[in-house]
Amino acid sequence: MKSIIAAAELRGTTFHYETAGIGPPVVLIHAGIADSRMWEGQFAPLSKWFRVIRYDMRGYGRTPPAEGEFSHRDDLAALLDYLGIDRASLVGCSQGSKTALDFALEYPERVERLVLTSPAVSGLQFDGPRPSQAGALEAADAAGDLALVNELEMQIWIDGPYRSPEDVDPGLRALVAEMNAIALANEGIGEEVPPARPAAARTGEVNAPVLVIQGGLDVPRTLAAADFLAAQLPDVQRVVMSGLTHLPNMERPEEYNRLVAGFLGG
Repeated sequence: MKSIIAAAELRGTTFHYETAGIGPPVVLIHAGIADSRMWEGQFAPLSKWFRVIRYDMRGYGRTPPAEGEFSHRDDLAALLDYLGIDRASLVGCSQGSKTALDFALEYPERVERLVLTSPAVSGLQFDGPRPSQAGALEAADAAGDLALVNELEMQIWIDGPYRSPEDVDPGLRALVAEMNAIALANEGIGEEVPPARPAAARTGEVNAPVLVIQGGLDVPRTLAAADFLAAQLPDVQRVVMSGLTHLPNMERPEEYNRLVAGFLGG
């Protein structure tokens, strides 16, 4: 199905987005190491049943950052207003899942269903083990070595704690590194304002059905967030995609699409 690629001037920057399909609206919200290209395996298949929107959040992909305070949840509200969408289902990954959950709490009347992939939760404390690369990552960041930061983040998030780079499709790894390089270059421009009440303290208020999807080999912090949501959300299902890490939709798209389409009613 033919898609529409466009841009919208909203809240101090130019949001680039793509939409296709007809039916109930579904918004794809990318991870913090990626941009809307991470949804290539989902965009066309889901558009068979839904009106699908994917976009680059500010500072990612083709959407430039802007100075000053902002929130990704209010950016999403502005984009939905621009597109004339009153209510939608949200499919987020990692930082995108945090944005989706925060949005659902701030704008509950605008959310039909939530898919939280490799979830992050605002306000959730984690006291478990850090990645083995954490010290080297901090040193590379302090030195301004973005190429090394990028590689170490690929080791943490794409390879994961139990795989080596040789275990990952090199094309996938290269694409994520390309997307993450843009995010790293824009880091620090603008300041995201956290919600006044973080999601970790408000899970009982989520009034939309939720599907949590995680890779079985993800980092402990993400697994702990998935555990927390599965235990705390009022209406939740949970699926573990074995053998995968932080971007399971990119590694096994057909399996992921079946889970998401089934949950959303496709």
